[in-house]
Amino acid sequence: MDVPFWVWALTVTAIVGMLAFDFVGHVRTPHAPSLRESAIWSAVYVGIAVVFGLLILWFYGADYGGQYFAGYITEKSLSVDNLFVFVLIMASFGVPRELQQKVLLFGITFALALRTVFILVGAAAIENFSWVFYLFGAILIYTAWIQARSGGHSHDEDYQENAVLRLTRRLLPTTTDYHSDRMTVRLDGKRYITPLAIALIAIGTADIIFAVDSIPAIFGLTQETFLVFTANAFSLLGLRQLFFLIDGLLDRLVYLAYGLAVILGFIGFKLVVHALHTNELPFINGGEHVTVIPEVPTAVSLAVILVTLVVTTVASLAKSRRDHGERADRGGTPAVADPTGDAQAPVPVDDARTEPAARN
Repeated sequence: MDVPFWVWALTVTAIVGMLAFDFVGHVRTPHAPSLRESAIWSAVYVGIAVVFGLLILWFYGADYGGQYFAGYITEKSLSVDNLFVFVLIMASFGVPRELQQKVLLFGITFALALRTVFILVGAAAIENFSWVFYLFGAILIYTAWIQARSGGHSHDEDYQENAVLRLTRRLLPTTTDYHSDRMTVRLDGKRYITPLAIALIAIGTADIIFAVDSIPAIFGLTQETFLVFTANAFSLLGLRQLFFLIDGLLDRLVYLAYGLAVILGFIGFKLVVHALHTNELPFINGGEHVTVIPEVPTAVSLAVILVTLVVTTVASLAKSRRDHGERADRGGTPAVADPTGDAQAPVPVDDARTEPAARN
């Protein structure tokens, strides 16, 4: 796939422009987005991704177009699973509803920059070491097993701060209260970081873990760096709006973990088959290629991904509806989410026992 430099430049400029527009148009003034606003902008970003895929289909053919759509759908599905963790982080740090947009947008921007680095490293490794496909395949198969074993129950646990956050709290003084949408604040002549900055670091470090399965997954569907980058970028764009659109529905996707396990396991198997076809390891078949199992075509990959997601979603919603009906039959009252979406979890307390008044 020959992508001219000007196409790369135009694509990157458009993506940066959309992030800037998101900040200026939606996030700079803190507010809690309405369901209508979230739905409209989610549709806009999905529409942009689809139009881009159609352009790939038009200019580069059905095979590359299929690779892009398979990658985009897979990355978008994985990003929905990531939203479970984002919900836990927002609740754990008590991030006010009107400030959650800023945390998400900054986190998404960091994630895009981080994944770009991972993509470039991964592309270089694939170019020089064919055995990397074995490694990527093993990572995905292991992740699929973890997903299937958990069944999504890991999302029900409380968020546990990682070593990076604990080190940040130890090294930097942190306030106990939010100060509008500021990341830092000066109090009695001393600079503090706010819980909003801590939440942003939590989102950013969480995405490092997310990239461990998302980057190998996309390379299992296409080895074209341009398609890997754009599929990741367009799956992340609009994730902020998607968070507010479906955060009340996440608990209803009870079989999502199983669906993702099937998809990741399938892509992992596909990577291992590709690794065998390009095998150069001397202890496997004497360093010769293994072509007993044919490679999986792009059309089959796309079909497996779509069918798995449709079956998973329909089955999840059917079970949620059935459970709701059973609770109603027993005379129980289904739990109703807070319509404002404000998290009620206590704000983590740091070493600052008494917070002085902020100076203007």
